[in-house]
Amino acid sequence: MPLNLSINQARRLALSAQGFGKQPRLPPTLPVIKRMLQRLGVLQIDSVNALVRSHYLPLFSRLGGYSPDMLDQLAWGRGRQRQLFEYWGHEASLLPLSLYPLLRWRMAHAADGRGIYRQLAQFGRERQDVIARVLSAVREQGAVGAGSLSTRQERAGPWWDWSEEKHALEWLFAAGEVTVAGRRGFERLYDVPDKVLPRAVLDQPQPSEAEAHQGLMLHAATALGVATERDLRDYFRLAPEQGRAALAELVGDGRLQAVQVHGWKQPAYCAGTPRIPRRIDASALLSPFDSLVWERSRTERLFDFRYRLEIYTPAHKRVYGYYVLPFLFAGRIAARVDLRAERALGQLAVHAVHGEAEGLGEAGYQALALELLRLAQWLGLERVQLNCPRQEGSQLRQALLSAVLA
Repeated sequence: MPLNLSINQARRLALSAQGFGKQPRLPPTLPVIKRMLQRLGVLQIDSVNALVRSHYLPLFSRLGGYSPDMLDQLAWGRGRQRQLFEYWGHEASLLPLSLYPLLRWRMAHAADGRGIYRQLAQFGRERQDVIARVLSAVREQGAVGAGSLSTRQERAGPWWDWSEEKHALEWLFAAGEVTVAGRRGFERLYDVPDKVLPRAVLDQPQPSEAEAHQGLMLHAATALGVATERDLRDYFRLAPEQGRAALAELVGDGRLQAVQVHGWKQPAYCAGTPRIPRRIDASALLSPFDSLVWERSRTERLFDFRYRLEIYTPAHKRVYGYYVLPFLFAGRIAARVDLRAERALGQLAVHAVHGEAEGLGEAGYQALALELLRLAQWLGLERVQLNCPRQEGSQLRQALLSAVLA
């Protein structure tokens, strides 16, 4: 018989697995950050910089005011400093080097036109001459951006209007022929893996495709705590047939066990015997691309919280705001906050606060005020500027005032 969990138990199990607990009082050290990255397995990268680049936020949400330079060092440092690599994990992602062998199958599929953007697959079939030329240039020059290799004469159009060289670099990146050596601003700098990644990682035996799928599904189960089959395969973007075959093997040999969560229509799974905390006291503002909430249907099932990013929604049609962060409090998502880092003015602007049905209460507003002040400090901003005209704004104003005076 499967283990039965209440929805509150499932929430606590998920939050614990995702690394939410008491934040360290002191700034987290490099070993603490490494352990958290290994636990999560994926940091999603996104170009929107309304607050801070999204891959920096999940560590702050869990560990507090760490130094972003530490993450940069682990992602793009030299030699032994580098502990992460960029690839297609859950979208564009930073992943621990330990997962590199488990994604070699995806690189192989990209090379033969599977598991890759359709236009890149077509480009790979038709323009091997450009690909060979670009790869040769990367080998000779090393750590180059697409702009420095471009031969196009006309000015580029929208971001998707890539040059041939950019298409070639992205094809080579998906196929594992080049990797990201570093970044200039937000621009990728490409080099061959031999010059970037540790030899010990590149020389590891490549697991079979089935073994790789099982490893990724198992890592997802550990990171999510409790999840359905769809949740598990979404973590590393596995296809349905890949995820289902891996799940059958993992359940069959006992590495995963079936769980029934009250109110969930689909069966769920967890790794080993779950250890469910009695309570989770963490308060955190969450990136829209945080692994706790990125699978929206799971977020609804787990937290009764419907969440959609409205960046690309016309302003007059937005319900909650442009860049809205869920606020985690007392084991639930209690509010959503529209935030912007206005760096020229030295302020963290709070444009709107929307409480959920259960409300924040005095303790919730106090916790939110503290998180906003901590976030502003971490971002190097001098103050929190509250622009919310709603009732929640008035209550947050009082909490901010009390927190500043305390």
